[in-house]
Amino acid sequence: MFSHLDAQNRPAMVNVGDKAVTRRTAHAVATVSLPAELAALLHDGEIATKKGPIFQTAILAGVMGAKKTSDLIPLCHPLPLDDCQIQIESRLLPDGTGEVSIHCHAQTHAKTGIEMEALTGATIAALTLYDMAKAVSHGIVIRDIRLREKTGGKSHYRSA
Repeated sequence: MFSHLDAQNRPAMVNVGDKAVTRRTAHAVATVSLPAELAALLHDGEIATKKGPIFQTAILAGVMGAKKTSDLIPLCHPLPLDDCQIQIESRLLPDGTGEVSIHCHAQTHAKTGIEMEALTGATIAALTLYDMAKAVSHGIVIRDIRLREKTGGKSHYRSA
């Protein structure tokens, strides 16, 4: 039932040796809720702090995280990234709070998928945002980290 278990139900890396190299893409997104005191610091799509620009730092961290996915998740195959792009969209809500959407688009030519790299990139960017902004408020909520789309290989996925 699970691809990462061997015949004796022990953890095992999936053997991709006989699979063909194909172009694979994935798009993941993480949503971050900002409390009002932090949302008030949003200006021109960024939050500037003494540590530096939060969103720009989160973008760099997200790419770095995607590149290190196989070091973080034990049974992930190391994949060469052809491309990894992080986009951050922020908006103020009518109640004075804010919401940030962190999108990670990743691409490779490999024998196995890239969705874990996209999910890791979005997650690490969200964690970096939290780390840099926690001095203002610990009320930041990271939520709804999910795969939006995956192409390549034998299965394709697109969320509704």
